[in-house]
Amino acid sequence: MTSRDPSDTRNRILDALESLLLDKGMSQVTLENVAATAGVSKGGLLYHFKNKDALLAGLLRRVGERSDQQVRAALSQGKSVAEWYLQAPHPEDETDALELALYQSMLAAMRTVDGPQDAAQAETDRALDEVLGAWKTALDNEIPDPVQAEIVRLVGDGVYLRALLGLPPIDPDLYRQVVARLLQQS
Repeated sequence: MTSRDPSDTRNRILDALESLLLDKGMSQVTLENVAATAGVSKGGLLYHFKNKDALLAGLLRRVGERSDQQVRAALSQGKSVAEWYLQAPHPEDETDALELALYQSMLAAMRTVDGPQDAAQAETDRALDEVLGAWKTALDNEIPDPVQAEIVRLVGDGVYLRALLGLPPIDPDLYRQVVARLLQQS
């Protein structure tokens, strides 16, 4: 008898959540729909996530895990945290599986803002704060000037948001000059 790895089921559930968010939006995210899309029972889903808020928080933790993986990969290739943060996402480039996975998770997480903004959203908000706080801390630790670190973060956020919204990318040559100037000052 082979036992299944619980993390496989957990990942299938989170993949299903991402798919529903990306394809249909927050209005279609119910525990029943996520379970059906993942191919698990509702009880199986509840074993891993006690409620919808825990499920959404799990998605945001996954964003954090994937960004940590990508930062480690970038650092192992000799890039700085700032260089990684300022890279423009390329969702059409499937050669970078880590970048694509992070991009899809971020886009799905952004779709959660379609949902009700009430006290039940607290766990999801806390998970998002943790992810954003970790990125801010990494930049603050690398760039001694807090104003420069904040400028790098804001530019990176803007470029990522532009990609998430599907807006045309910035001219690559111009953007390389922007990044070079920002990193020159840091």
